[in-house]
Formats: sequence, structure tokens, C-alpha cells
Amino acid sequence: MMEWQTILALVLVAIGIIGSVLPLLPCVPLVFAGLLLAAWHGDFAKVSILTMVIIAAIGVLAWSVDFFASIATAKKAGASKNALIGAGIGAVLGIFAGLPGLILGPAIGAVIGELTTHSNKTKATIVGVAAGLGFVLAMVIKLVLILVMLAIFGYAYYY
Repeated sequence: MMEWQTILALVLVAIGIIGSVLPLLPCVPLVFAGLLLAAWHGDFAKVSILTMVIIAAIGVLAWSVDFFASIATAKKAGASKNALIGAGIGAVLGIFAGLPGLILGPAIGAVIGELTTHSNKTKATIVGVAAGLGFVLAMVIKLVLILVMLAIFGYAYYY
């Protein structure tokens, strides 16, 4: 019979994984909390504190990807300061529109911001597409890093 801590750890990890592709769920902290609870429940005998520190470092990296991907890709596309601010505002406002809003929000915000600086619609479109792709890229990177966290935990636990 599973104890409540094990069940809670599995639920946290499952919700975290689902949250890596759904908006508004703090996926990385949920996965880490589940793994930490499982390690703690086992008195850190199978999964050491050092292993959890390594997993935490990967978790911080995955969490930070969310904040910087749209801005970094827009900047790489030559975005102005206003476009970067617009991408940030669009990302925040896009939260309320679900997954499409999280992709389109930074893109639309970057386009509007770029158009306030330059009237070049082609460049504004390129910057907007880059900001939207940045969100998608962040989602993929975050999911890969979550899988790395799970793999490290699984390896430590079973070997």
C-alpha cells in the first residue's frame, strides 16, 4: 500500500508534467516539490541531498527559460527596446487567453512595441514571430529539462 507522501509526490510530478504544456501551472516547482517529497520520504537514502541539489539547479534553469526565451529570441531578431517591453507585456496579458494567448501575446506585444519605434512592418512582423517562437522554444526546453530532472531522480532511486 502506498503512503500518502508517495501518492502526493506522484500527483505533484504528474501535475507538473501536464503544466509544462498548459499555461498557468507552475510546472517546474511542482515537479521539483514532488521529487523532493519522494526523496525526503525515503530519508534521502536512495536519492541523496546532493542529487536533489543538482535537480534543483536544473529546475532553476528550466524555470528561468520561461522568463527569457521570448525576449531573447526577439532580441536576436533585432527587436527594439519597445518591442522587448511589448513582448513582456504581451506575455503577461496573454496568460488570460490560455495557451494561444501565451504564444500570441508576446508576438503581438513585440509587433506593437516595434511599430512604436519603427514604422517598418516587415521588421515588426519578424520580431513578433521571433517572440512567439521563443515561447514555443521555451516550452520544449522546459519539458526536456523536466525529463532530465526525472531521469536523474529515477537513476538515483533505482541504481
